[in-house]
Amino acid sequence: MLPEGVIWVDDARDERVRDYFSLTDVALRRVLEPREGLYLAESEKVIRRALGAGHRMRSLLMAPRWLGDLSDLVAGAVAEGTPVYVASPPVIEAMTGFHLHRGALAAMHRPEPAAVTELLAGARRVAVLEDIVDHTNVGAVFRSAAGLGVDAVLVTPRCADPLYRRSVRVSMGTVFQVPWTRIDPWPAGIATLKELGFVVAACALSDDAVSLDELAADPPQRLAVVLGTEGDGLAPLTVAGADTVVRIPMAAGVDSLNVAAASAVVFYALR
Repeated sequence: MLPEGVIWVDDARDERVRDYFSLTDVALRRVLEPREGLYLAESEKVIRRALGAGHRMRSLLMAPRWLGDLSDLVAGAVAEGTPVYVASPPVIEAMTGFHLHRGALAAMHRPEPAAVTELLAGARRVAVLEDIVDHTNVGAVFRSAAGLGVDAVLVTPRCADPLYRRSVRVSMGTVFQVPWTRIDPWPAGIATLKELGFVVAACALSDDAVSLDELAADPPQRLAVVLGTEGDGLAPLTVAGADTVVRIPMAAGVDSLNVAAASAVVFYALR
């Protein structure tokens, strides 16, 4: 017997749960989430971190076996009038397009983005993600940012959405801990960073690049580190507009690291 207020769903096409339809279709999520102001939080830990950050739940979906473990989440949602849906694992898989094995999914209301100047007030270390298109990399960068003392993250207009389900999951919910917003236009936004007192350091392979060790030995008070897309790295205009270009010293003929790994090295050195 279901707890009072919990709704059983036996049809994977039930319109009441359309927020969860076809979650593996990246193109659909890119259109649906920003327009309707929602994102999906997957797993108990991620949902709790989203709620702890003040985000509002739109609905909750889970298999019956998780009702006991998540009873406080369920009770809180029901008390606030938030729909809680329960369905069998096969129905959830048919609905979402994947096997849900992390307890629950929550449709969350997307918060209003902060203005860049507001977000950076008081920040000393900022990461800028330029056109990083892999959601896994975005999530990994946020996890490093949270763990290694980055005060804020800015993402450019073509960067993957930090609130896409995979980004949130890989970040272990740290996308809710690190303040972030989009900086648009870009790279014209470099001028804004400089006006706010930031030294802008572009992570790139360049003949005039300084070593990360050199930058870390005497770091500026306010520093914005720009990390580029997986394939081509930073755009030439971004590199040209930066105050300095920095590279990670490498060995064995390897010229660079994956952007997620590089971010962890840079954030640690500059923490």
